[in-house]
Amino acid sequence: MATIIKGKELAQKIRLNLKEEVENLKKRNIYPKLAVIMVGNDSASAVYVRNKSKACNEIGIEYEEFLLKEDIKQEQLIKLIEELNQRTDIHGILLQSPIPNHLDIREAFNTIDYRKDVDGFHPINVGKLVIGQDCFVSCTPAGVIKMLEEYQIPIEGKKAVILGRSNIVGKPLAQCLLNKNATITICHSKTQNIEEITKQADILIAAIRKTKICNSIYGKRGGSCYRCRN
Repeated sequence: MATIIKGKELAQKIRLNLKEEVENLKKRNIYPKLAVIMVGNDSASAVYVRNKSKACNEIGIEYEEFLLKEDIKQEQLIKLIEELNQRTDIHGILLQSPIPNHLDIREAFNTIDYRKDVDGFHPINVGKLVIGQDCFVSCTPAGVIKMLEEYQIPIEGKKAVILGRSNIVGKPLAQCLLNKNATITICHSKTQNIEEITKQADILIAAIRKTKICNSIYGKRGGSCYRCRN
């Protein structure tokens, strides 16, 4: 039997809780602030950045945006990040990806102070995730775990299959599920017998940039990014 997860309703519930947490912080004279860096004019990134601004405004987090030109040099990007690292009024730094090809995104991510790395991409946060320590976790994997927990879908002891092995979603999601005592299989472009593997899954998550991937595997029976087998 499939479980339908209503992400928008859960997101609204989380925002209400966060709003209360932010108000409590302000009572202690702590005013959380997020800095978002966007390089170039990628249309999808512009939407994401706009949504982040709206979310911050909704829950009371201060927000500062840095819109950089497409032809910015690597040294200029790194300098900005270093300046934000030093600013005591900035508690979180987010570099919106993708960025232009002439820039080294890995160096940029690594420059962000891991204590302000809200995207969880810094090697220290990745390492802490692997050994099960408290850290910032990539937003999509963290969201998947939150949804499974909110709907009381058992994770421990279950077979979880992830389609995709990206550093942003697939790999950290596998570690998140492993930390919850699931048994993990990751499928990717070189995996053989994907249909056979996914049919064994108690939890199936599509984490690749391809729509209706489950349809292509299961035909008309599929279509969900998440599947719970009972």
